[in-house]
Amino acid sequence: MSDNTVAVLDSVSRFLDRQHGLYIDGQWRASAAEGRLAVYNPANGQQIATTADANEHDVALAVQSAHKAFSEGVWAQRLPVERERILLRFADLVEQHAEELAQLETLEQGKSINIARAFEVGSTLNWMRYTAGLATKITGQTLDVSIPMPPGAKYQVYTRKEPIGVVAGIVPWNFPLMIGMWKVMPALAAGCTIIVKPAEQTPLTALALAKLAQDAGIPAGVLQVVTGEAAQVGKVLCDSPVVRKLSFTGSTEVGRILMAQCAPSIKKLSLELGGNAPVIVFDDANLDAAVAGIMASKFRNSGQTCVCANRIYVQDGIYERLAEKLVAAVEQLKVGDGSQEGTTQGPLIDSDAVAKVQSHIDDALIKGAQIATGGQPHALGGTFFQPTVVTGVTQKMRFAKEETFGPVAPLFRFHDEAEAIAMANDTEFGLAAYLFTQNAARQWRVPEALEYGMVGINTGLISNEVAPFGGVKQSGLGREGSRYGIEEYLELKYLCIDVSR
Repeated sequence: MSDNTVAVLDSVSRFLDRQHGLYIDGQWRASAAEGRLAVYNPANGQQIATTADANEHDVALAVQSAHKAFSEGVWAQRLPVERERILLRFADLVEQHAEELAQLETLEQGKSINIARAFEVGSTLNWMRYTAGLATKITGQTLDVSIPMPPGAKYQVYTRKEPIGVVAGIVPWNFPLMIGMWKVMPALAAGCTIIVKPAEQTPLTALALAKLAQDAGIPAGVLQVVTGEAAQVGKVLCDSPVVRKLSFTGSTEVGRILMAQCAPSIKKLSLELGGNAPVIVFDDANLDAAVAGIMASKFRNSGQTCVCANRIYVQDGIYERLAEKLVAAVEQLKVGDGSQEGTTQGPLIDSDAVAKVQSHIDDALIKGAQIATGGQPHALGGTFFQPTVVTGVTQKMRFAKEETFGPVAPLFRFHDEAEAIAMANDTEFGLAAYLFTQNAARQWRVPEALEYGMVGINTGLISNEVAPFGGVKQSGLGREGSRYGIEEYLELKYLCIDVSR
């Protein structure tokens, strides 16, 4: 162990050594088939823990437990302020165990410990507390109506919002803590019960959160955590008529499959799917600010985020200067084990991720692009990859059409505003986009023309608890976070009362 390696807490070591089971109906259970899944540290490939491998029977049991808890009203019928207090207590416990959770994130996902502490845990706490407060702010409306018959009748009409029921939340591997809470907190604030399916690669923080939820006083059956193989668990959740809503974060390809599987039962869907975010840098941009924004967006979590700056469009007049500044910044990044203080770039999640990054680079080089820095697996071996800048990229290359999900910044040229907008919109995705300009009119005009759910203007960081996170086109349906996020877990009911008799 090097001197700058974070010492693993004793509590984390004890947690890793447990025979982790499924959290169903407030109890820890072995899977019915007693299967186990291994969890690996992507920084060194070593097994760090095992979890239960759920089968169809286990998932059905979790659904049954969630349905029973919802039907009996053990959570939904509590006063909103009681739900708020318990959820705030849950957030307090997460804060008390912040370092443990951050270390688990780094060990199972590979991200740097500083990102795990500040972004994964810190941002999650903001989301948790904001969303807990929404439990007491669910409102309906009274409506004036004019029904012409019968004569002399008087009607009172109002709407109310009610929890949708049993919810399934399928969580990705890149931000398991934060995105897990994006699904759990609004569901619970609304009065729903939820079954959480974490990614096979990163189940540990979800299991740790289940224990904290139990300690906070969330009743048995309200929150379930089911670990296992994605296709098997997901199909049971999609097929079940009891599950009334599915929230999924992941690829567009998998989102299409889940959407089709949910069709027979007409589930409500929240889908946060793939992105291929453009960054447009105009001639009048502050170059230092643009480079800082690109770095913050592109290389966070080694490029493994859905809102990464994946296509960087640079106007002719500043192309060479921006490329030079960006290369200089990229070459300052420190690649290494995320548990080492000072590391800014951890490993990619697995060998498939490395292969995809390399294939995108190879495709670009064959078609005439050039490597400005990086471009190949890192000398550390394993799944480490050099932070990379590629110049001379065109719309004919895979970078333009496919989400890379790795530490590669491809630079495209554009001539004028109209061309930049057309190139940015030339994709099936519509999650996030960014632009850098000091022209006030352009700051309004260009975002309105971009076909994206979120646009960052002179910034590369856009995620926060008060803003609705989500996309358009094939980047998904619905929104997470903000006051809009809880609406995804509520049904609108209309009541019409004849008060004349």
